[in-house]
Amino acid sequence: MRGLKGKVVVVTGGGGGIGSATCRRFAEEGARVVVADISAEAAERVVEEITGADGTAFVMVVDLTDYAATAAAVARVEVEVGSIDILVNNAGWDLFVPFLKSEPDYWAKIIDINLRSVLNITKPVLAAMVARGQGGRIVSIGSDAGRGGSSGESVYSACKGGVIAFMKTLAREHSRHGITFNTVCPGATETAMLENFMAAAGDKEKLRGAFAKAVPMGRLGRPEDLPGAILFLASDDAAFITGQTISVSGGLTMHG
Repeated sequence: MRGLKGKVVVVTGGGGGIGSATCRRFAEEGARVVVADISAEAAERVVEEITGADGTAFVMVVDLTDYAATAAAVARVEVEVGSIDILVNNAGWDLFVPFLKSEPDYWAKIIDINLRSVLNITKPVLAAMVARGQGGRIVSIGSDAGRGGSSGESVYSACKGGVIAFMKTLAREHSRHGITFNTVCPGATETAMLENFMAAAGDKEKLRGAFAKAVPMGRLGRPEDLPGAILFLASDDAAFITGQTISVSGGLTMHG
C-alpha cells in the first residue's frame, strides 16, 4: 500500500493476536514498527520475528492505563525511533460477565484498559502530530460489540462504542490538520482474549460453534483477517477517509 515505507508506526497491544499480525504486516510494507505492550516478553517476541525477517521493529513496554508513563514512553519513541506517523490503538481486554453480576472494580478495569488507555496514548501522539503539521493516521480497534451490543459484554461494549465516537469527534476536530481517524471493528476473532472470554462464559466449544454459526461467512475471524483494513486506513490510499467505522467480521454486523 502507498505511503507506509519508512513510516514510524506504534501498535498498542502489539504482542497479542491481532496486534502481532498487524505489526508483521506493517513491517512487510517497510514501516518502522514500535511494538507497544505491557508484557516485555510478548513485545520482544514480535520484534524478534520482524527483525528475523529483515524488518525494523522496536520494543515499547508501557502500562497504557498510566497517563504519565504513557506520555513518557511516547516521548522516548519520538527521540529514539522518530516522529510517530501512525498510531494503531489495539490493546484491549474483556471477560464474559453479565452486567448485574459485575461490580464497580470490574467496570473500572474494563474502562481503564479499553477506553482510558486509548485517551492516554492518543493525546501525546496527536499533540505531536499537530505540532509538526505533517499529518498522520490514527486507527483504533473497536468491536462489533460497540456497534450492536453483545450479551455478557455490557461495559466492554460501552467502551468500544466510546472509542468509535471518540474517533469520529477527533476527525471533526483535527482532520483539517491532515490527520485521519478511523475505527476497525472485529467480530469474534480467534485470540487469547476470546478464549478467556469463552472460558468465563462456560462451555467454550458450544459458544465457539454458536459464534461461528452467527457469522454469514460461517467461521470465526482470525488475527490475519484484520491487518488489511488497518493498513489501508493508515496508508496514502485512504488519505480522504476519516471518521469512518468498518467491521471486519464476516458479515456479522452489516451497517449501511
